[in-house]
Amino acid sequence: MTTTPTVVLVHGAFADAGSWSGVVTELRSHGIPVVAAANPLRGLASDAAYITAVASRIDGPVVLVGHSYGGALITVAGTAENVVGLVYIAAYVPDEGESLGELQGRFPLSPLVSNLREGVYPVAGEETAVEVTIAAEKFPEIFAADVPAHVTEVLAVAQRPLSTTVFTETAAAAAWRTKPSWALVAGADQAINPDVERFGAERAGATTVELDGASHAVAVSRPKEVAALIVDAVTATTR
Repeated sequence: MTTTPTVVLVHGAFADAGSWSGVVTELRSHGIPVVAAANPLRGLASDAAYITAVASRIDGPVVLVGHSYGGALITVAGTAENVVGLVYIAAYVPDEGESLGELQGRFPLSPLVSNLREGVYPVAGEETAVEVTIAAEKFPEIFAADVPAHVTEVLAVAQRPLSTTVFTETAAAAAWRTKPSWALVAGADQAINPDVERFGAERAGATTVELDGASHAVAVSRPKEVAALIVDAVTATTR
């Protein structure tokens, strides 16, 4: 008897699990079990631990799929025993001991960096921490240039903020060193320099596809193609 892995989808910054809706529909049409996890966006180590917990409570093999910052999380959480494959969608692919700041610092910065807006939020005691969102007026062109305007207007005001600590924390592990990986590069990404995505995918030895003209929100704009790569990963890891 073969066991089809469960796909766990991990969204990135400025988004939520609903951003996977089109991909979920496609995967379910192939009979693939899927979970869209709620990424806390509070810190690389703590977020990765949360995703590890989500994967570990699934009975059977898991393929982790990470978009954007979610790629860093699956890189660490992918060391969970039942994770059999990793799929990176317009994502960071860090190495063990490497921060996202160090990784993206290898290449020219994307337009995202100069269009972030900071805010503070309370943490333990009377301390505060810093989180960022994308300037609403710049959100469509930076995050979702190939998504209809009426959709991007909603996405812009529904952003999930990201703690700035994620850029300096280092990855505790790199699961791609021991587990097979796949990657999709969004050719017109304005949030992550596509060269960052290409570099990480090549370093990981990932099976890679590139979608010309695709924005950072490629899972929203081109769910069929994103799902197709995930189906390839599921097929390859089904035993």
